[in-house]
Amino acid sequence: MANGALTRDPLIRAFGAVLRGHREAAKLSRPALAQALGCTPQWIEKLETALRAPSEATSEDLDTYFKTPETFHRMWLEIRRAGKHAALPPGFPGFVELEAKATMMYIFEPMVVTGLFQTPEYAFEVLKAGRKLEVIEGLVATRLERQKILRREKPPEIVLVLDEWALRRPIGNLETRKEQIRHLVELAEQPNINVQLVPSQTGTYAGLPGAFILLRLEDGTDYVYLEGHVEDQVIDRPDKVRAFEVRFNLIRSAAMSADDSLALLREVWETP
Repeated sequence: MANGALTRDPLIRAFGAVLRGHREAAKLSRPALAQALGCTPQWIEKLETALRAPSEATSEDLDTYFKTPETFHRMWLEIRRAGKHAALPPGFPGFVELEAKATMMYIFEPMVVTGLFQTPEYAFEVLKAGRKLEVIEGLVATRLERQKILRREKPPEIVLVLDEWALRRPIGNLETRKEQIRHLVELAEQPNINVQLVPSQTGTYAGLPGAFILLRLEDGTDYVYLEGHVEDQVIDRPDKVRAFEVRFNLIRSAAMSADDSLALLREVWETP
């Protein structure tokens, strides 16, 4: 759905106007509200200016925050009934919403242990560069909140492929790294989680262009998430998703088996 079409839609404009009214009445800036909701100021701006249709999760979060039972959610329902809900939530907020609903996840990470598997101390070290303490703490809290999907009654099936260099990178002190690898070993032993490592001596392989995550929802819909330096991206075009599926299979073919990978993880963990 084109942004122009969204801008002209009265239901989405109304949602944005009500959101802006509540925000201004509460004397909140867009960045302040975004921090409270765990999203970006740009997402709030696009909602208020009707450049994006709201998601159900966003409507529920707004009702909770502003203590307006069902107000925003009812508006979202009207938007959905009118068929105006097709716009995919942008960037990281959209990814978190989809991740919470995923039944399958295929993750490739060449640089660090992936966020969903990070310990609090390791996450702090990964996120701290160039940020104030309160911002880092908020980001770590968001990351830990996401990890609840690993402990739900029916957790997603996950295949994680890591480059061995992600384990060797000196993130934090030795204790931080040891605890992170111990945590990774525990997760790799779970029946729904498969961890495989691309050996550090591997030369050119399909993972060199960078990290990505494939998500599959219960209805069979597939998505790809790409994390950028400035802006993240969620992709739902079937042809592009399929291209990333092929890429993941190529990366996985360069990795060790799950058993050999787990043995290497234990070796790295136990090495003084």
